[in-house]
Amino acid sequence: MDEPESVAIAKVIGADKLVQTYVKVRDKRKLIADEFKAKDKELQDILDIIEAELLESCKTTGVESMRTEFGTVSRKVAKRYWTNDWYSFHEFLKEHDALDLMEKRVSQSNMDTFLKDNPALLPPGLNVDSRYTVVVRRK
Repeated sequence: MDEPESVAIAKVIGADKLVQTYVKVRDKRKLIADEFKAKDKELQDILDIIEAELLESCKTTGVESMRTEFGTVSRKVAKRYWTNDWYSFHEFLKEHDALDLMEKRVSQSNMDTFLKDNPALLPPGLNVDSRYTVVVRRK
């Protein structure tokens, strides 16, 4: 049986060269990402200033929206909810049968620990995707 092309390439190039290239590419990606984040932060700061001015203009003129030649501005209330006391919050949800107030997602690390501690228990409907990955550390 023929070996996969990637294995043949790895044998020809050699692990040293592959790791060296991997580290260089990873470093370059980080540099580009850092540069992007810095430039994006500058632009976001400008948008924040403009947004504050537009909010003040809506407040001053007493309007919830205003139309301009370039677009429409709408003022709205943005709400965000959180808790400082997860235990009490969870107990409240159970007491009032209000678990739907939580988002539906599985805690990856907690589920991993649970399954390791309880290998005979598998929650119904649980899907698992496992695959090998590599971790490359700089020397």
